[in-house]
Amino acid sequence: MLKLSNTLLIQQWTIQINRRFLSKVELKTNDVVLLNQNYLRDEYTNITEKVCGYIGKNIYLKDYHPLSLVRQRIVNYFYNTYVNRRGNPIFSIHDNLSPVVNVNQNFDSLLIPKNHRSRSKSDCYYINKIYMLRAHMTAHQSELIQSGLNNFLIIGDVYRRDEIDSTHYPVFHQVDAVRLRCREEIFLKNENLNIFEEGNNTSFTGNQEKQACHTLEAVKLVEYELKETLFALAKQLFGKNVKCRWVDTTFPFTQPSWELEVFHNDQWIEVLGCGIMQQAILNNGGVTDKIGWAFGIGLERIAMCLYKIPDIRLFWSTDSGFLNQFKNKNVDDSIIYTPVSQYPQCKNDLSFWIPPGEFSSNDFYDLARNIGGDLIEQIELIDEFTHKKTGKISHCYRITYRHMEKTLTQEEVNAVHKDIANKVEEIGGTVR
Repeated sequence: MLKLSNTLLIQQWTIQINRRFLSKVELKTNDVVLLNQNYLRDEYTNITEKVCGYIGKNIYLKDYHPLSLVRQRIVNYFYNTYVNRRGNPIFSIHDNLSPVVNVNQNFDSLLIPKNHRSRSKSDCYYINKIYMLRAHMTAHQSELIQSGLNNFLIIGDVYRRDEIDSTHYPVFHQVDAVRLRCREEIFLKNENLNIFEEGNNTSFTGNQEKQACHTLEAVKLVEYELKETLFALAKQLFGKNVKCRWVDTTFPFTQPSWELEVFHNDQWIEVLGCGIMQQAILNNGGVTDKIGWAFGIGLERIAMCLYKIPDIRLFWSTDSGFLNQFKNKNVDDSIIYTPVSQYPQCKNDLSFWIPPGEFSSNDFYDLARNIGGDLIEQIELIDEFTHKKTGKISHCYRITYRHMEKTLTQEEVNAVHKDIANKVEEIGGTVR
């Protein structure tokens, strides 16, 4: 018995040692870890440590956060506007979906062409060639349609590589909505009218007025409902006397498409995009007898307008002077943000010959943000020079530093600036 017990102990120890060894090997090769899931790096990987730190924060769900207040106002509007015969809301809410999606979800399922600029590494955060951080909440549209849903809101954080200033940030938040209608819902008892043109159900080309597969009557009725819905939403957010206008536009996943602008603070501001859904998206999701509308709206843009928040970085602040201004407030309260203090800026320029190979300004913005974080208020490309003999290209960036909660010393700024310059040298650039 003793010999058998020792044998079992040795086997258990061996299993534990093997598990530890395999775990170390796995962590070494699957070196991007997001939400307790490991992903292999490859030539597409451009996600940064700084951006990884935002995943799972879910500030849009935190009580009394300004983004959460706007989110709840939009949800309340749809809960109150669209109800069934029993008075229950018909829109389902999906606000905790993982921001990690595959390329098919983010692009292919939405009919975004292979050569579309939005797929580029300079615009998106890729984990590898298969997985990425969603660039829009629309990435979940097809999977929810396939699950049988007809009316839903999708809410969450999205990620894009972009410039750095007071209105742009690598992560922001969106609400997307989808509503699907069948023939009986649109035309009621009129059996002479149809959603689809006879014999043309597989043709998806057309013009701005409609897709070729849709009848004009169906498109106009769905367009009317969509625009009335969004006009009413704008009034709920900005007040009943707000001025609105529609601007024709194009999106890969809707046709026809529009942007809604509101007149706010003496200027026209684009607040959302919308349109009649491409029928191919519905067909690919197994829905061949309905027509749908969809829209997407950014929470930060609305919150900055409503509460007069001047800098998008403030949404990530943990300073009580900021957060307490929204604490214990009703979602419909009129709140005007009052700056706690205005700390001075520090500006440093950095010139360098750009590294060989592919390089975009977004690469530098990510590099700088990964080191300076939210100390960096803005980065501007102020000069670009090409050497006539060598063909080498030089960029000069002006970096504006400002702490949200204290005055930065020039010595503190210089230390961060030097680290950024050193990192530029590490990736093959030559600081001038």
